[in-house]
Amino acid sequence: MLDGSKAAYRRRCLEGAIVLAAALLLYVCSGADGRMNGGRAASDPSGKDEDKRTYTFVDVEGAVYEADYLEGLPGCSYEYERLKEKEGYKYYTGKDGTVVSRAGIDVSEYQQSVDWGQVREAGIEFAMIRVGYRGYGSSGKLVEDKLFRAHMDGALGAGLEVGVYFFSQAVSEEEALEEARFVLERIREYEITYPVAFDTEEIKDDESRTDGLSREQFTDNCIAFCDSVEEAGYDSLIYANMKWMAFTLELERLADYDKWYADYESVPQCPYAFSMWQYSESGTVPGVEGSVDLNIDFEND
Repeated sequence: MLDGSKAAYRRRCLEGAIVLAAALLLYVCSGADGRMNGGRAASDPSGKDEDKRTYTFVDVEGAVYEADYLEGLPGCSYEYERLKEKEGYKYYTGKDGTVVSRAGIDVSEYQQSVDWGQVREAGIEFAMIRVGYRGYGSSGKLVEDKLFRAHMDGALGAGLEVGVYFFSQAVSEEEALEEARFVLERIREYEITYPVAFDTEEIKDDESRTDGLSREQFTDNCIAFCDSVEEAGYDSLIYANMKWMAFTLELERLADYDKWYADYESVPQCPYAFSMWQYSESGTVPGVEGSVDLNIDFEND
């Protein structure tokens, strides 16, 4: 969900796909455990961390990573045998087989033609709509998404539940608060029933204002934005993939904030709790011209 262009990820090479398939065989998500290993972390040849648990995951290009499991964080509790797919959308079911999740999309000005009535008839129940973004350049100009208001009016008019997101390039808490104010000023006239999300992520193949920012600062920015949103009476949400969670955010400081998890594998690789899953960047939905991100909201469970 990159700034504006949401540049499509490069297709995996065959070798990466083979590694990916092998890695996925190791995956289990049960209670607090993701794809876990007992014993010593690979980076510690001394043996002093013998009891430390780690987990592995793959990124969108098939590269395999290992990270330390953070004890004490709420764990993933979804039972993925209850994850079903119908007509291209994923659903989570109760033990009796009934659907207990909601299907959604996220859109920006790059979805220029959307027939929201047709989207609703196709089974989509909620939409996350981009309010705007901060530019990559040194000035870091805040920009409203060109289709923010049209998408809001269309989605709400069609009866969808609606949330919003902002693509951040904040380099300080002050800038994160500025971004929150930018969003809050623009959504107050709308009936927002889904969360207000803070989207900060790796910029591939380009320089960005946040290059070199510390984990502490990225985390401070998340907290500043989310706290400001919640003080205004909205639910907050942090958008991130597994690599960002494992190596860029101080996740233990964000345990109390809901996560919008991005992962395009057949099942999520995250061992920690999250409430929404963006599972495709190339979905097709009747009423949307071109591809669109697909999401599942588990919190209706």
